[in-house]
Amino acid sequence: MARILITSGPTRQYLDPVRYLTNSSSGKMGSALAGAALNLGHQVVVVTGPVDLKYPSEAEVRQVLTTDEMLATCQREFPACDGLIGAAAPCDYMPTSVSSQKISKTGESLKLELWETPDVVATLGATKRANQWTVGFALETEDPHFRAITKLERKSCDLIVLNGPEAMTSDRNSIELLDPQGRTLLECEGAKTEIAKQIMDMVERQLIEKAKCSTNA
Repeated sequence: MARILITSGPTRQYLDPVRYLTNSSSGKMGSALAGAALNLGHQVVVVTGPVDLKYPSEAEVRQVLTTDEMLATCQREFPACDGLIGAAAPCDYMPTSVSSQKISKTGESLKLELWETPDVVATLGATKRANQWTVGFALETEDPHFRAITKLERKSCDLIVLNGPEAMTSDRNSIELLDPQGRTLLECEGAKTEIAKQIMDMVERQLIEKAKCSTNA
């Protein structure tokens, strides 16, 4: 049995008390992965941004809002876990300043200065110990394989799931699971619950079982 940390859903980066930057991640893929991992007998900790769904009751769920909060929570949880599946879509940018009051219309254009948020999966991947593993997600719209493998290397992932923006709010997904050599270990399309089962079966064989063998050697 492994203890698996799964990130899920979007994060928010506030501009003022009522407005924020975010994306349309639904958390459905993360929830499906949590269910598939639990069905295989693993323990699951889900760190989730705000979503309109319920995660499996057997999972330990940690609620967060911002990318910084997601990272901080994951940094607390990851040392006690065997692996990470980064299915969340954290907001990549945040404003350099946040207004304490609601920004009112003035009839003029509004300029926003943004800087990058910390990369959750890359930060955790850089600190993983021996026999810990990480699986990333890459949502790409151009040069998908090249960009996915680049992300796998930059984030120190052991595997990466490649998909497209059409998966964000859908109950279905179309994915490729790639290894560090760029090989496609899995290619499938269907309901996210079925996709999650196939991903977890491959994670079980490629990462969890190998980690156990290495530990027992």
